[in-house]
Amino acid sequence: MSIEVGQQAPDFTLFNTKLEKISLKELRTKSNVVMLFFPLAFTNVCKTELCSTRDEISIYENLNATVLGISVDSPFCLAKFREENELPFDLLSDFNKDVAKQYDSLCDDERLGFKGLTKRSAFVIDKQGQIKYAEILENADKLPDFDQIKQTLENCN
Repeated sequence: MSIEVGQQAPDFTLFNTKLEKISLKELRTKSNVVMLFFPLAFTNVCKTELCSTRDEISIYENLNATVLGISVDSPFCLAKFREENELPFDLLSDFNKDVAKQYDSLCDDERLGFKGLTKRSAFVIDKQGQIKYAEILENADKLPDFDQIKQTLENCN
């Protein structure tokens, strides 16, 4: 499935680090949603990405956005990563890789010696469930365009 700006975001439900079910449909009724797919917890670029988001969480909150981090790591691994980095947003486990497939964010090749990691990707979904921003990076060493994500959120409000 090819993900494009303007289409309806595929709905999903995943477990967070407290083993609570988090549904995109429920979240987007309350706020816009920023979804950040990242390859693996505890890797340098992923830590940089999520910690920079943590450091700007008030900007996202002021733009009426809920931030989610999603990876194929287990909820238990993500819980430790979230705790160590004091991340104030949910990390969701896509252990079965279903959501990464839906969002065209699953790697077909081998990265870091592992197959089946997520591509670093960013999506903004508005309250109506429409994808307003989509960025799927082929190079896992690159970060999403956070300025463009914030600009998109400004236009959602």
